Amino acid sequence: MTAANFAASSPDRTVARVRLRPTMTSDLEFVLSLEQDTENLAFITPWERTQHEAAIRFPDFRHFIIEGGPGLDAVGFLILIGCRSQNQSLELKRMVVSAKGSGFGRAALRVAKKVAFDDLGAHRLWLDLKARNTRAKALYDGEGFVVEGQLREAVKVSDGFESLIVMSMLRPEFTGRRSLGLEMFA
Repeated sequence: MTAANFAASSPDRTVARVRLRPTMTSDLEFVLSLEQDTENLAFITPWERTQHEAAIRFPDFRHFIIEGGPGLDAVGFLILIGCRSQNQSLELKRMVVSAKGSGFGRAALRVAKKVAFDDLGAHRLWLDLKARNTRAKALYDGEGFVVEGQLREAVKVSDGFESLIVMSMLRPEFTGRRSLGLEMFA
């Protein structure tokens, strides 16, 4: 898959330029360092290097480096799973951005939605997030994802268990947002 390159306008009209390009094995140190960063660790369950290597090679996955800013430097990564699903249901497995509050996460999410619905033919794009991840929840709410439910105490964490919130967007919702100008790309 070739790189997807867009500038996405956020609701406050600032523009973050991002490009998704397929992750290469040489990018994995960057990916692993983002997962191990204490700012991110509380919100994700990190993978082993071998899991990322498999995700790069397995046709049902799309593992991307998020490049952003004027120089299109690596600013994060995201993983889509279910790209060959007969049910046309893709999972946004993980999205981690290094520069929080820069607009790169919102822009990358918009590109991921476009890739999922336009390029991969998804009917449904879904994700789960830890209940304490209020920043991500606000992003997904603002980008049109709908809460489907909660998996109570589904993940073991150091101080007990944490619940997961399941959210999704359907193709008609994405199309409707696009017709309203809410899925803008420059």
